[in-house]
Amino acid sequence: MAAAAMAVASPALADFRLCNKTDSRVGVSIGYKDHETWSTEGWWNVASNSCETLLRGPLSARFYYVYAIDYDRGGEWNGKAYMCTRDKEFTIKGIEDCLARGYERSGFFEIDTGEQKSWTVQLTEPTANPAAAAPSGATTTPATAAARAALDSGAAVR
Repeated sequence: MAAAAMAVASPALADFRLCNKTDSRVGVSIGYKDHETWSTEGWWNVASNSCETLLRGPLSARFYYVYAIDYDRGGEWNGKAYMCTRDKEFTIKGIEDCLARGYERSGFFEIDTGEQKSWTVQLTEPTANPAAAAPSGATTTPATAAARAALDSGAAVR
């Protein structure tokens, strides 16, 4: 699914939020580096045309990663930053050897928050912003253009 995701700085509360601007229900997982350890968490079930707070409080990292699935029409919002997930609710420490540890390996797209203390990601329909579409269905605002270029080249996660 060539869907789009947009990231915007949010002047509201200091949180990491995701808004589902599609007509479908989506499942969302996130990845981030907490001190020296990579973590992935999921799933948040986000109803169509609604928002959900994924992380509460001021953001502690510059880069966050998102992987989302369209429950109603199929497809996904993904990227080239591979991390561990599973079918059911999860919190996983570490991103190495996912399959050997009994997890799935999923491609997340990178969000560069620019070290803002709060951030909102918007998942949009495939035709919402076709000129800005990035590979694997991940689209972000110009603030993450460098991150998109890094993902395009297959760069590893930071």
